[in-house]
Amino acid sequence: MKKVGFFRSIHFKFVLIYVLLIFVAMQIIGVYFVGELEENLVGNFTKSIKGHVNLLTYSIGEEMEKERGEEDPTLEEAIEAILKDRDNSSNDISEVRVIDTRSRRVIGTSAPGNQDIVGKKTTEVLIKNTLIYGKEDSDVFRDKGRRLWVLSTPVEANGEVIGAVYVIAEMENVFEQMDEINSIFMTGTAIALVITAILGILLARTITRPMSDMRKQALVMAKGNFSRKVRVYGDDEIGQLAVTFNNLTKKLQESQSSTEGERRKLSSVLANMTDGVISTDRRGRVNLINEPAAQLLNVSSETVMNQPIIEVLGLEEEYKFEDLLEERESIILDYSKKNRPFILRGNFSVIQKETGFVNGLITVLHDITEQEKIESERREFVANVSHELRTPLTTMRSYLEALAEGAWKDEEIAPSFLSVTQNETERMIRLVNDLLQLSKMDSKDYRLKTGWVNFNKFYDHIIDRFEMSKNDDITFKRDLPKEAYFVDIDEDKITQVLYNVISNSLKYSPEGGQVTFRVRASDGFIIVSITDQGVGIPKNVIDKIFDRFYRVDKARARNLGGTGLGLAIAKEMVVAHGGKIWAESVDGKGTTVFFTLPYEQEEEDDWS
Repeated sequence: MKKVGFFRSIHFKFVLIYVLLIFVAMQIIGVYFVGELEENLVGNFTKSIKGHVNLLTYSIGEEMEKERGEEDPTLEEAIEAILKDRDNSSNDISEVRVIDTRSRRVIGTSAPGNQDIVGKKTTEVLIKNTLIYGKEDSDVFRDKGRRLWVLSTPVEANGEVIGAVYVIAEMENVFEQMDEINSIFMTGTAIALVITAILGILLARTITRPMSDMRKQALVMAKGNFSRKVRVYGDDEIGQLAVTFNNLTKKLQESQSSTEGERRKLSSVLANMTDGVISTDRRGRVNLINEPAAQLLNVSSETVMNQPIIEVLGLEEEYKFEDLLEERESIILDYSKKNRPFILRGNFSVIQKETGFVNGLITVLHDITEQEKIESERREFVANVSHELRTPLTTMRSYLEALAEGAWKDEEIAPSFLSVTQNETERMIRLVNDLLQLSKMDSKDYRLKTGWVNFNKFYDHIIDRFEMSKNDDITFKRDLPKEAYFVDIDEDKITQVLYNVISNSLKYSPEGGQVTFRVRASDGFIIVSITDQGVGIPKNVIDKIFDRFYRVDKARARNLGGTGLGLAIAKEMVVAHGGKIWAESVDGKGTTVFFTLPYEQEEEDDWS
């Protein structure tokens, strides 16, 4: 996991929040304190100025109301004297002007450098408002960057406004005091924030250190290591959280051990199952497939993961995933190809919670190719046996009915009918004997009575027997080696193999045809072959001639008295001896049947 930077860490966030809270609190306090202080200082300033102005207004009013004689100073001189005495009363007042109501002229000013306005009419709005309405008025304005407070106060006598006093006072001292106080306050705030940050770091560590330890423990747990424990720093909530975290770690370790054990059991079961198992999520996508299922479907586990199961099974044209969830019967999956049958049976089981919510689907695949093949062979066997028995029985019934109806009295027809009935009876006997022979070969307790035999002499003797009974227009050719090949065989069974194969060659050999007999040795086996010059067997059915009841030309085979079981019996007997049998044919030129038998070459010295 990526390392958390300092400025993104919870430690920094704790300190930042703590400092910001203190800073906001200090700002709120500062704004309130500075506002109240400014209001208080300005109020004291204006109150002090107004106190001086009231005394001045009283003195000026007496002078303006006083009756003057020739010896008395003029009003302007008296006002000027009063204003000069005011100079020592307040340092904040920079100028005081006295205005007469009747003439609205300035009759006196305390500013030595502004004496030229005396005798002139005033233009100040505040003074005009005071003279007209008789009310006190004030305002603040700036002059060359300095804040000034002006006050216009009426001078009254006997209830009438006889003049006005216009005062200009400098407020800059008040705001300079405010700036000094603000500077002191900001310095104190900065010092408090630094101390707060340091204390915040120390306090935050008491919270973040156990949390950081738990974070490290969580990362270790994510990697599967549950041996590490979180250190407990106290009995507070964080300490209790650490204890709970350690208990959780222990529970997770036990749960993981149990889950891992169950997972291994499940993996072992799935891996050793002969049936294929496929699991899906609730959307029908494959999330688990065992190796037998991958082999049955001829896919790799990696390629089918997260693929829809209906596509993996090749059912997208017939089913939807919802159909499989409702499927209660098994589905037959036919993947057969030409000359290669391959059939699977799929059983489906829904993974469902107690609430009914569907989590997915389990599919179990069984290979039923052999079962289907056996069932098909069984049905075909029953049909063939029924067909083979029905033909002679039907013939026999027809002839017996004819005899019963009086044909036995006819000396010419009766012998013929009895001969046909006898032939059909013998044919059924041969069929039943062949079936019994195959049944014995299929039984598990079947045993061969073997013994060592010089196969060349044995084979030559069998050929002699057939040569005595064959038609004169068919010739035999023997291609047998001079050296002796000793094999451990059951003479009766191999005699039957040779009898069945040679009989077939003679049946299908044309007039003037030749049957060739050969024996060769190769890799611990002798290869026996019988070749005829008959009509041959088509390539597409040559592998089927050893199946039970199979005939290339059924009509001709029945006419020749065949049951369709001779080569099947020969195959069972050769396989029982540890060999194999096959045929090669050229259509229209003849057929060669081969079979092998194991032999041991060292036996030759013992028998020679």
